[in-house]
Amino acid sequence: MAYIVAPITYSAEMTTSIPPARLFKAVILDHHLLPKVVPQAIKSVEIFEGDGGAGTIKKFPEYPFKSAKHRVETLDKDNFVYCFSVIESDALKEGIEKFTNEIKFEASPDGGSMCKTTSSIYTKGDVKIPEEEIQGGKQRSLGLFKAVEPYLLTNPDAYN
Repeated sequence: MAYIVAPITYSAEMTTSIPPARLFKAVILDHHLLPKVVPQAIKSVEIFEGDGGAGTIKKFPEYPFKSAKHRVETLDKDNFVYCFSVIESDALKEGIEKFTNEIKFEASPDGGSMCKTTSSIYTKGDVKIPEEEIQGGKQRSLGLFKAVEPYLLTNPDAYN
């Protein structure tokens, strides 16, 4: 009998000079920007079901695996919090039930943002996740925010 154990949880943080509201609009609310800024990683983001809010299913055909479907769990536009679960992906190999990710943008004292991500991998039984896979997940997540920063700096009127 399979059982779910406590999730493997890890966090990452990054600072940027972009204010939280602007970064949230660009990265979270506009699903057309990431394919434009990082086409080598994200070819497209398709809304498969829903209106973009909680319960929406998004399909990412190529990132970071062959295909992935995400379900939006939380979309808090006032507090700049976005949480989603990976519900279908070739990354959900045997022994992995699901992934969840929470992204939070907080104001920093210099007028920019602190981007905080918390990811959890829910496993069945005593499945072990290699440290390099965890580090790769952290780097991919923060890499997306870092890729958007130069775009927003060179396009100061975008997403205001």
